[in-house]
Amino acid sequence: MKRINKIVIGSRGSELALWQTNFVKDLILRKFPELEIEIKIIKTKGDKILDVPLAKIGDKGLFTKELELKLIDGEIDIAVHSLKDLETEIDEKLIIGAVTKRHKVNDVLIAREKGITLNKLSSNAKIGTGSLRRKAQLLHTYPNFQIFDLRGNVPTRIQKFLDSNWDAIILAQAGVERLNLTHYISSIVPINIILPAVGQGALAIECRKDDKKLLKILSTINHKKTEIEIRAERSFLRSLEGGCQVPIGCFAKVVKNKLFIEGKILSLDGSVCFNQKIYGSPDNPEKLGEQLAKNLLKAGAKEIIDEIYSK
Repeated sequence: MKRINKIVIGSRGSELALWQTNFVKDLILRKFPELEIEIKIIKTKGDKILDVPLAKIGDKGLFTKELELKLIDGEIDIAVHSLKDLETEIDEKLIIGAVTKRHKVNDVLIAREKGITLNKLSSNAKIGTGSLRRKAQLLHTYPNFQIFDLRGNVPTRIQKFLDSNWDAIILAQAGVERLNLTHYISSIVPINIILPAVGQGALAIECRKDDKKLLKILSTINHKKTEIEIRAERSFLRSLEGGCQVPIGCFAKVVKNKLFIEGKILSLDGSVCFNQKIYGSPDNPEKLGEQLAKNLLKAGAKEIIDEIYSK
């Protein structure tokens, strides 16, 4: 087997995607400084369709499919994804070779001044978000909020807000902080108000399953604790067969020798919410994720999912 001298990384072209890709590049070079690493920018369907809400596009792999095709074709060696964008079922030729240490999973409120929290906004405040998960959870607690669709990369979303008459927008804390835009954050949204998306805050490094040399390299940058948490969350989502059309939140956390996981499924208008937590051994995270999904479906969440997909 030939020694690896060069790695080509596939990345989306947004500022955040390139930050994430360069972050992974640096992790690899710290371990293997002799490697040559090239970054190849690939445009995805999600990058091209910017005027339609994500849930209405209804396509799988909006931000990942083109990268995965380049991987399978051998044009790139690894692809770096925001883990929350990566389908729970990936092509049989591919594998997640590593996940990075997770950033904080919270969402943040960007309002007109520092210190503003959701509770301090008016009861009919105008909020921008591109996520059904965020929208439904906001409406569950603040049913009179007016929610407006917001698409684009992080700096674009912030600029759209500044140019609007909205009261606030919601973004992921990880993306805002990675781009050094922390000065725009008014407050951190607690996860008991908005539970994060599956995989939020972590990065997935995807490669070909048969690329054993590369998998060995990637194993050196894998963050085991995050990997366990992510496996539980992705198993939860996979068991629900939920996509971006269903408001689903999930967060798993390893504490000492226990794995805690919380899941939430809501109706589109936020009026109905099923929320449960369980904990167990971190040795089989997939089993715990599946069990939480079963518990929620049995509690009545199946009716919500069936109704959404029937429409």
